[in-house]
Amino acid sequence: MKVFAPWALISVLLACSTVHAEPAYSPLGDVAACKQYSGLPPSGVAIEQAWVPGGSFIMGSNTHYPEESKARKATVDGFWIDRHEVTNAQFHAFVTATGYKTLAERGLDPAAFPGLPPEMYRPGSTVFEMPRQLDVANLQWWHFVEGADWQHPTGPGSSIDNMDNHPVVQIAYEDAQAYARWAHRGLPNEAQFEYAAKGGSSTTFPWGKTLQLNGKDMANTWTGVFPFQNTASDGVVATAPVGCFPENAFHLYDMVGNVWEWVTDDWTPYHSLEEQPHPDIDLEDSLATQARTTLLGTIKGGSFLCSPSYCKRYRPSARHAQDRTMGTNHIGFRTVAIP
Repeated sequence: MKVFAPWALISVLLACSTVHAEPAYSPLGDVAACKQYSGLPPSGVAIEQAWVPGGSFIMGSNTHYPEESKARKATVDGFWIDRHEVTNAQFHAFVTATGYKTLAERGLDPAAFPGLPPEMYRPGSTVFEMPRQLDVANLQWWHFVEGADWQHPTGPGSSIDNMDNHPVVQIAYEDAQAYARWAHRGLPNEAQFEYAAKGGSSTTFPWGKTLQLNGKDMANTWTGVFPFQNTASDGVVATAPVGCFPENAFHLYDMVGNVWEWVTDDWTPYHSLEEQPHPDIDLEDSLATQARTTLLGTIKGGSFLCSPSYCKRYRPSARHAQDRTMGTNHIGFRTVAIP
């Protein structure tokens, strides 16, 4: 049954080098090689992390979406962070070891969230579907699909076969937290994620001022006219295997694009609660304001559904609200470890 809804390892290696051994995936930074690769060698389950040295940076932006303001100086201590998003293979290892079931597999507890439509308690999650005609008022490309979960990202007929090295999706906030606890780690906060995503850069993107660099796609985003046409000129239509696009200066992959990622911060419409509300409401933000619960968290990094014509959030300073009880097929996560 499909119901329309408009809303949207195992331990830290304490080495002295700035980056751990290269992940045993497909050749990294090469989307063509990523597409030809399937499966993971047995060693691929281990999480690879890089060391991000502490420092100060300008967090936020005064020139993009209102929720990114006000730009201000922030400081973070050094930390270890996963070089790429947690993959299906890594999440499968967690599930195998613990028997954990995600919120999408369990369904929402009526006692904890009374008053919702009955279908909203059933196991399932939110899925993007390309619309047949534009109906902006209804945001018709988002649907709650019963049976959608991390093993069936777009519904019961889908699977993650031969997608071991893709980022796990359909992950609610508590699912990401559960995995992080099992791995003796945590989720990054917003400042850590943004600082790591910038890779020491002060430009709009970690690699420069434009989305492409020398004509080359640097991240997995929507290419074409959103939401009707995805040309896949960047080599992929939906999620890409982790590490397909070039790393940043901190040796991190997919910190922008591919999938949105959970951070620990509660959602605020601006970086400061004291800031005055902006009179304009961005279209994409209505996905959050019409969520099924009021438990709003924060996601960072943008995804394969972000495009120059719609959601320009494939930038380190970009941020978005997300119902913490609801995953989507474009939300994943990565973990951090504090020395």
